[in-house]
Formats: sequence, structure tokens, C-alpha cells
Amino acid sequence: MTRQVYAISVSARALLNLHSLNNEGGEGNQIQTRMVDIVYYNQDGQPTLANVNAISGDMFKHIQAEHLHRIAVERGLPLCTACQRFDANRMSADPEFREWVKTTPKPTQVQVIDRLIDRCTIDDLEGNLITEGNLSAPRKSVVEFGWVVGLPQATTSEEYFHVKYVPDRREKPTDKDGREGNLGQAIFHRPASSGVYAIVCNLETARIGYNDISQQYAAVDRQARYTALLQSLLYSFIEMNGAMRNTQLPHLTAFNGVVSVSYGIAPAPTVSPLNPEFVGEIQGVRDTLNALHQGDGATIEVREFHSLAEFADIFGDLIANTAPFSLQVGAPA
Repeated sequence: MTRQVYAISVSARALLNLHSLNNEGGEGNQIQTRMVDIVYYNQDGQPTLANVNAISGDMFKHIQAEHLHRIAVERGLPLCTACQRFDANRMSADPEFREWVKTTPKPTQVQVIDRLIDRCTIDDLEGNLITEGNLSAPRKSVVEFGWVVGLPQATTSEEYFHVKYVPDRREKPTDKDGREGNLGQAIFHRPASSGVYAIVCNLETARIGYNDISQQYAAVDRQARYTALLQSLLYSFIEMNGAMRNTQLPHLTAFNGVVSVSYGIAPAPTVSPLNPEFVGEIQGVRDTLNALHQGDGATIEVREFHSLAEFADIFGDLIANTAPFSLQVGAPA
């Protein structure tokens, strides 16, 4: 019997060396890496402020959405016109949808979200906020990412000096029309970061195809979307896209943590890997939740992994042997 999955959470530590996946921007000839302030407990158990390198959750969600787009196109899953070309505005930039909003007398939030879920896999899974025609119809994302944060005691960022090689530096830097251009020996500084990074993300798989307002499921292939979602998340860790990969492809040296899976009406627990005891904490929450659901079998399962290969094996098993949980639907709003 195929088990139904209510939610999935990933809590992991990734050892990345010499990457520059996420930057604040540039000032003059210097690229500024993204840094954030966090509070953590030091070895004495005291809360301590630290400034560390980080990769934004927006970056990782874009990575996952890009993989989802390619999978959806390959498998012929429904996509709105805007998402077919991977437009960041999603259905809000779909001419057919905008015309429907204009010509439909006072469309309700339920009607708007139903159409969004029915017509587009990416809008269903990644979320959207429809404001066309003075509407305010929110579609909450099924997938959630936190900041990917460097551990204070095990992360460093440095600036490196670079120069563009020009064979004959005596020549005046001009283009073929005699105008000064970007042809000289440019000097610039760019960052590279190395360290252990804490990763948290969550999938609310029971909400695939589910209209939160009407509390009804749309008539869509939820299994196909579930499979595409899990595969896109797996690909996001196998290939971490971002800035400067042309010459600073990250060295992923280690990947370990836990995947928690909920098979009943209970959250899939996650604890930040900023906490050195995160695996034990999650396992403790699992034991408590399973005790609360006595008679329902193992509601929460925690699968530990110690490498990217083991992580891929867990997701491969979930893709092959599970399905999205079906909530008991209520009356239309």
C-alpha cells in the first residue's frame, strides 16, 4: 500500500568551499558578498551575536523553481503562458488570465485560486499573489526555504584580487570604432566563502492542488505534481545554482542531516542545524508526536543521511513509493 505524505522537512549541513553563490551587489570594482547577523549559543551556553555569510532563501527557491519548470515542460504538466517562459510574475503576466479577470463579473477569491491551481503547476506549488483587477487573492507556496546560513565557528569569507589579462598593456583600451571601451586591463575584487552551512526547508505536500479558501481539491494530477516537486528539490541540492559559477563552481564536500516525513496530520519536525544537537532534537520531537498518535502507526519518520548519495536515495524512495496526503475537504466557502 502506497503511504500518503502530509509534509516533508529537510534539516541539513552542507560543507561548501570557495563559492560566491549570493552577493549583495557591486560597488566600484568590488563585489560585496551577502552577510547576515545571527544569534547562536557559544561553547559556554551564552547567546552570542555573529556576522556570517549566507545564501538567501529566495535564491534557493529560485533554484528549485527553475528545476521544477524544466521538469514540468519535459513532462507536459500544465503551465500558464507566463510560466512556460519562466516569467517571474507567473500567472499575473498571463494575457489569457488577465483577460479572464477583466471579463468575469466580480470573480471571487475561490474562483481565482481555482483557476490558478487548475491552469498552472508552478503557480500551484510555488505560490502567488493575484492583484489584477483590484483583487487580492493569495496562493501560499507549498515549498518553503529558510536562509542557508554559515555556522559562525566554521565559515569564512575573503576578498580576492583579479585582473583581466591583456597581451599588450601598452595599447590604449578602445573598441573597433575608436571609442574607449571595456578592452583594457580591468582590476577587480571578488569574494569567495567557505564553510559549513545550515539548511532548512519544508514541503506541505498535502496542499498540492488544494484551495485553502474553499477547502477543496482541484481536479488535477496531484501525483504528477508531487513527483515533480520532490525531484526539483533533490536537483536543487545536486546542482546549487547562483552567481559566479563560471569560475567559482562550489566545492560541495559534505552533506548530512535528516529528512523528516509526516504520514498523518502532524508537522514534519525541523530544527535548525545551527544547533549542534539538531538531529537528536528532531528525533525527540518524532518520538513525542508518535506517542500522541498511538494506534495510527508511525506518523513521523526521521531518516538520517551522511552524504549526498544517501540523501538522493531517500528522495528516490519517496518519489517511487509515496503519494501526497489527501485532506478531508470541507464545504465550499
